[in-house]
Amino acid sequence: MINENESLAMAQSANQTEAISHEVVIVGGGAGGLELACKLGRKLGHGHVTLVDRTLYHIWKPSLHEVAAGTRDIHQEGLSYQMLAHDNKFRFVYGSLTALDAANNTITVDAINDESGSEIVPPRQIVFGRLVIAIGSVSNYFGLNGAEKNTISLNSTEDAEYFRRRLLKLLALADLKKEFFPDAGIDIVIVGGGATGVELAAELREASGVYTDYDFPRLHPDKDVRITILEGAPRLLAPLPERVSNAATKLLRDRDVRVVTDCRVASIAEQFVTDANGNDYAFDLCVWSAGIKAPDLLKSLGLPVTGLGQLQVDGALKVKDSVNIYALGDCAACVRADGKLVPPRAQAAHQQADYLLALFVREHKGQPVNPATYVYTDHGSLVSFGRSTSVGTLMGSLSKLGWFVDGFFARMMYASLHLLHLNALLGPVRTGVTATASSLMKHAKPSVKLH
Repeated sequence: MINENESLAMAQSANQTEAISHEVVIVGGGAGGLELACKLGRKLGHGHVTLVDRTLYHIWKPSLHEVAAGTRDIHQEGLSYQMLAHDNKFRFVYGSLTALDAANNTITVDAINDESGSEIVPPRQIVFGRLVIAIGSVSNYFGLNGAEKNTISLNSTEDAEYFRRRLLKLLALADLKKEFFPDAGIDIVIVGGGATGVELAAELREASGVYTDYDFPRLHPDKDVRITILEGAPRLLAPLPERVSNAATKLLRDRDVRVVTDCRVASIAEQFVTDANGNDYAFDLCVWSAGIKAPDLLKSLGLPVTGLGQLQVDGALKVKDSVNIYALGDCAACVRADGKLVPPRAQAAHQQADYLLALFVREHKGQPVNPATYVYTDHGSLVSFGRSTSVGTLMGSLSKLGWFVDGFFARMMYASLHLLHLNALLGPVRTGVTATASSLMKHAKPSVKLH
């Protein structure tokens, strides 16, 4: 069997130690960056587009809470960047962006080492005609004492998998203790009642019932898997309409999830969270989902950034004071006509990718560039509550009014968002086959990942 390091060495050809040049270089294979690479590669053909990412496979970030809960298997549903590059006619370079030489249109991609620290792929230089930075966001701990050290943030598949493995071990240990200690169980505290925190709580509650059915007979899922959400605002999902927030709160409380609002976290120790009023919340697992910021790397590139570290871009998503550098997604501070920033949502990254696609295709063909600036369109927000229901709003195309949706219809709408993303990467036929295969596999394997 070929291990990851051997596969990596095979994937990186010898000529990558020399400078390579492509018309468009995209750094970051998240929702927006990867969609742009796939669509642009299909439009321009081989030799024009390069995607750089520090991981070997892609998963839709909004589904990381499912990976953490064990209801989605990353090893079955993750998409190889090398496979996508082959099928969509772009080139994939594995590694992390470390430096930018804007004057010479060059970026540096870091060396890749094996587990022992030995270098297996050296640093590489990539020359670009157009550079798109789409490296997303990371957790913002706001300088809170103990937050980064004692919590898990679902920024990557590695984070989600680590949480899932810890959850399995704690469930096994609690089940063994239950024979001698009737109150044994596990406590999970989620700091932050935004979409990530709410979806994770709902998914964990649904998954806990499945786990106890399979292999932990002494545990009662609702009583012994104790889940608490701590939110600093007066209500959950504060940016969304109050009706959505109220519905989400009711759904969680109906499922025995403890919801604490107006809770200002003061510090996080190894086994408990302390709020500003001195209340302690014990935990075995603590998830941080209370805020995001741009990666610190952006501050070292010599490009203009905001106070939160996002790249400052103009209406065409071009980084200010640059000639040929663009940014999209969470790492870009794109100002709307009303003076507010485009929100850090997947739908914004999708729209920005399509905007740059049209721009670069016209430039490639030598056609006049459309002077219209990027305009964000809010299509509403949906929040998942497990496999059976979702809640949220759908925005009307002819007005700014939103329609509240919930139940099975909202769940189908939520699932369709992932399918639309897959369609952009794989095309309609393969998306249909993938969706069908995934549905069939649910009947041939456990409902949660047990290994």
